Amino acid sequence: MTAPLALTMGDPAGVGGEIAVAAWRALRASGPAFVCVDDPDRLSALGAPVAAVDDPAEAATVFAERLPVFPEPLAAPAPPGRPDPANAPAVVRAIERAVALAQAGLAAAVVTNPINKKALKDGAGFAFPGHTEFLAALGGARRAVMMIASPLLRVVPATIHAGLVEAARGLSAEVIEDTALILDAALRRDFAIAAPRIAVAGLNPHAGEGGTMGLEEQAIIAPALARLRAQGLDVRGPLPADTMFHPRARATYDAALCMYHDQALIPAKTLAFDEGVNVTLGLPFIRTSPDHGTAYDIAGQGVARPDSLIAALRLARAMADARAA
Repeated sequence: MTAPLALTMGDPAGVGGEIAVAAWRALRASGPAFVCVDDPDRLSALGAPVAAVDDPAEAATVFAERLPVFPEPLAAPAPPGRPDPANAPAVVRAIERAVALAQAGLAAAVVTNPINKKALKDGAGFAFPGHTEFLAALGGARRAVMMIASPLLRVVPATIHAGLVEAARGLSAEVIEDTALILDAALRRDFAIAAPRIAVAGLNPHAGEGGTMGLEEQAIIAPALARLRAQGLDVRGPLPADTMFHPRARATYDAALCMYHDQALIPAKTLAFDEGVNVTLGLPFIRTSPDHGTAYDIAGQGVARPDSLIAALRLARAMADARAA
């Protein structure tokens, strides 16, 4: 029997529970099957018929009729839009348990609902900038890379959670090469692309325009790409970022490697805001997540859309199948 996906609770004051229930209602007949690592009482209060399970194999058998849940009780009530640090330990444990299931082969992949990093820091001493870094530590990964994926575009930023000035200072040929190698390997293994084509953005306007608008392209990016080509990678660039994302350009590559966070995420979210999926590359297990936050402003109102979570679940299943093959 195919292992289910493991879905974490995320911040219980956000929309994670609502979209988990909505995703189950949308997928219960067709799959992919998933098990929530969550508080059964809170999901039941959201209108889902819940089945508490202690074996992932049970999830597939009950999924069509009830939402399977690995119980992870909350310490305090979780009113919508009001994060409580008292619940932070349960949120962290949910992530750890989902990862443990994946590492044991009992879950096909980890899908994470959005967290509130400040609440986790205040209530559980969370010492990581975000999910990506925490998952890398749990998986013993040397380095994890963030991808935003949709049917229209896959993008990877070479630097992630850093201010723009800090990102430019931290950019190096080694970072670019390492990111490109992780991306190329993931495209082959998890996306079943036999010969990945990677478009690489420049850092500066017009990719530096021959050095008149910055020297990073000549000093850092181009030498890194030359070394990658010598290793057999199909990398193209450095390219002006302002001409990389129109339809004709996107048809020429399988993923775009960008130099900093917003350079990658602005086109990704503009093209597919509701269908975008956050994927962590470089881990020993598969991890996806909806590409949005806790959405406290609409939590509890019944208007949160599950589209991105459904896309994350479907992509996780597809990646797991590709990796197994």
